[in-house]
Parts: sequence; C-alpha cells; structure tokens
Amino acid sequence: MTKRTSQEFIELEAKYGAHNYHPLPVVIDRGEGPLVWDCEGKEYYDFLSAYSAVNQGHCHPKIINALVEQTKKITLTSRAFYNSVLGDYEKYVTEYFGYDKVLPMNSGAEADETALKLARRWGVAKKGILNDEVLMICCSGNFHGRTITIITMSDDPESFADYGPLTPGFIRIPYNDSKALEEVLEKHGKKVAGFILEPIQGEAGVFVPDEGYLKTCYDICKKHNVLFIADEVQTGIARTGKLLACDHENVRPDILILGKALSGGVMPISCCLADDDIMLTIKPGEHGSTFGGNPLAGMVAIAALEVVKEEKLAEKAEYLGNIFREEIRNIKTDMIELVRGKGLLNAVVIRNKNGKTAWDVCVEMKENGVLAKPTHGNIIRFAPPLVISETQLRDAIEKIKISFKKFE
Repeated sequence: MTKRTSQEFIELEAKYGAHNYHPLPVVIDRGEGPLVWDCEGKEYYDFLSAYSAVNQGHCHPKIINALVEQTKKITLTSRAFYNSVLGDYEKYVTEYFGYDKVLPMNSGAEADETALKLARRWGVAKKGILNDEVLMICCSGNFHGRTITIITMSDDPESFADYGPLTPGFIRIPYNDSKALEEVLEKHGKKVAGFILEPIQGEAGVFVPDEGYLKTCYDICKKHNVLFIADEVQTGIARTGKLLACDHENVRPDILILGKALSGGVMPISCCLADDDIMLTIKPGEHGSTFGGNPLAGMVAIAALEVVKEEKLAEKAEYLGNIFREEIRNIKTDMIELVRGKGLLNAVVIRNKNGKTAWDVCVEMKENGVLAKPTHGNIIRFAPPLVISETQLRDAIEKIKISFKKFE
C-alpha cells in the first residue's frame, strides 16, 4: 500500500472541506503526551494543545482506557432515559468544582449558549426583569464561540460581519475596566441578568487583566444583583496554574462554563455549573442536547479530571509557566515586543521585521519541531500540554530560540 503524504491530505481538505480555517502547513498523524508526529514521521512539540483541550496530553492512557471500556457497554441513550454513568459523573463534577448542579453539553459554544439561557431565565424568573427587556453585559475582545448569538457579543468583524440580524440584548464594555461595568450597571442594572467574561482572554492573545479586576467585577455584580459568569472553557482545568483562572482571585462564579480539557481532548464535552437557585429555573423540556450527558462522555470526563488531580497539573503549570516566560523574555531579538501569560497559557506579541510576521515565525518553528499558531496577526500563543516535562519544555524553548535567530 502506498504511503499517503502530508501534501495529499492538505489537497483533500482544500478540495472537499469548507475554507473556514487557515491551518499551519503540517498534517498531524498521531500524538502522545506533549508530542505529535506528521505523516512523514517528523516529531513536533505541540504548543497549542488544541486550544487547551489537550491539557492532559495526547492520548492519555487513563482517559483512552475509560473511553474504550465504556464503548464496549453503551455510548448513547439520549436523555429520554436514565443511564448508569450520568449520575456518578454529575456527583463527581459538582463536588470537584463546588456547585449544586451541572448541566452537561458537548461543545464550548453550546455551554456558553446554555449559560446565556440560564442567566436570561434567572433574570426573568428570579430578578423579575420583563422578558423582552433582559440585558447581558460582555467585554470587548471576547471570544466565546461561533453561534449567531455568541458572535453578537464579538467586536471582531471576522466573527460577526455579514451574518444578518444579530441577537439583541447585549451591552459590550471594555475588558479590564471595572469602572465601565459599574457605570453600565448604575444606568441599566435593574434590567441586567448577567455579566459574562473570560478570566483571561485567549483568542485576544492571552490578555491577562490587572490583578484584582475579577474580584472587583464580581463585587460590583453582587451589589447590583447580577450574575457573574466565567467562561473558563480555555482557561479552566489547570491551564493557568490554578484549577480555574478565577481561583487566582478567589472568585467563585455564579455560572461556570467548562469545556475543552474536560475530556482531555478525547471527545467534545462541556458543561455549565451553578447552584440550585439558578439551575432549577430551567424545567424539563426547556433545554437539552441529544448527546449532552451521554455515558461515554461521563466516563471520559471523570478520568480526565482524575488525571488533573493525580498528576498535579495545576501546580506543574504554575512552575513550568514561570520558566517559560523567563526564558522567552531572555531571547535577544527585537521581534519580541511583549511576553505575557499565567501558568502554561502564554503569548508573545511579535513586532514585524523586514516584512516577516508572526506567521513566518510559526512556520520556522514548525521546521524546528515546535507547533504554535498566530492570533490577531501579530501574537503567538504558547500552550503545551500540561504533562510536558521540564526537560521537554527546555528542549522546546531552545528550538523556539533557534527559530527567532533565523530572523536576526
């Protein structure tokens, strides 16, 4: 049998797939831990981790074993019936994060939509806002997903332009500006159900807000009886050096949104967590998902969360993140304008040089065995699987340094 090449797969995607992505020119064939290999067998460090879905590393044996064993029993029942896994998963995940109830979904966007529905329903049922007057507050620079309602919150034309009438009821304020939140709530607070934000903005280039911002915003929300909603789809589950990014400021969101690493990258699993006063405003038949809460997802998520705890991945991310930022800041190049991040969620802001951009740097890193991807044109995110060893991290850093030297 003739071995198929990377170029063949790239051409197949170009011919038969929608052109809604612009991937780096590498075709990944297999992965293990922090490493992946292309069709020709070349090895790379994965420094994107599927946008932090693979915190536990590629094909973690414990998670894969949970997947395989459950597939031998049953994979899907729908929520028309009970199944013998969901209750255990719900108990485990609510106790793990400290909430009364969980509402299981699949993708991160679905979990965000669920949180918006929960907040709006709470606003009507508990706060007494008229149904057609409910408002939600979001932040500039956000990325919560790609559905019509979610792109309404975006101020990035690539996300919202030319998609017709968008969903009403949103007020956008500057990120990292608690005074702006206070001003809007002083004016509209009686009609606002919730404030949704990313504790660290990922797609915006790992924009870390000022220390105290989250706690100040949380306190302002409490003052005005508004739900504080944290989208931790990318920042949660040990990525930033704490179990949740909100934990850095001891903030407990009213609604917590999780996804990505909730499965260790094995399958789409997401959820919203909240207490009874919020969660029980939705009654049977009023929200759901055919695949949400399926037994396969329940077993995989339990295993994925056990790995985070057993392998102390939050502590590891904190330790290795400090090493990464220090080493990258010491690279002698005028292409690096800024290094920022928390834990192993980091970004380098690139200064274009001689016509060379962040994309060119990423292509050169690929040639040297490190995979990362630009965002917003001039920013490179660096987010390896949290299982990476210090030796492997330092090896990858040397490859990154060599890549930057190419442009001197």
